[in-house]
Amino acid sequence: MTDVDARRFRRAFGHFCTGVVVITTADDDGPAGFSCQAFVPLSLEPPLVLFCPQAGSDTWRRIRGTGVFGINVLAVEHREVSRVFGTRGTDKFAGVGWAPSPAGAPILTAALTWAECRVEAIHPGGDHAIVVGRVTALGECRDGAPLLFYRGRYTGTAAVSPYESPEVVDTLLAWPRHTDWI
Repeated sequence: MTDVDARRFRRAFGHFCTGVVVITTADDDGPAGFSCQAFVPLSLEPPLVLFCPQAGSDTWRRIRGTGVFGINVLAVEHREVSRVFGTRGTDKFAGVGWAPSPAGAPILTAALTWAECRVEAIHPGGDHAIVVGRVTALGECRDGAPLLFYRGRYTGTAAVSPYESPEVVDTLLAWPRHTDWI
């Protein structure tokens, strides 16, 4: 078996563009959250999502304790919000508008959209956990471009013409013949 250098691994997969979300929870100690790019919608039936927190994350410990978390999809103008939620030891919610979801997870006021979830399953994943969550509530979607992370930098998408049909990959989760993929 060949050893893979962690720096080269990070550089290679930095070429894979991801969206950025803030994962949140709240408990007796107040709200908690972290920026996350290891997030994907997983299943339509049942409605599941997947995210991968660092195994030693304090916010992840608190999510395990509550069993409830929020997914906040960030817009391109939220670079600083992502930076704040990506650091340790700061009051991440200072100056950020938020309201509790029906089960109490903090929902960021300016998010493109949000989901409330409960922990469904936890799997080991090296220095991270692989967390599957069942979606229990969804927020409205607002117009705006998503915040993306690519090659170690924040970026956004180019304007999309409203006159063009979406590509098949843009509708992957809504694709009616899901067995055509994978």
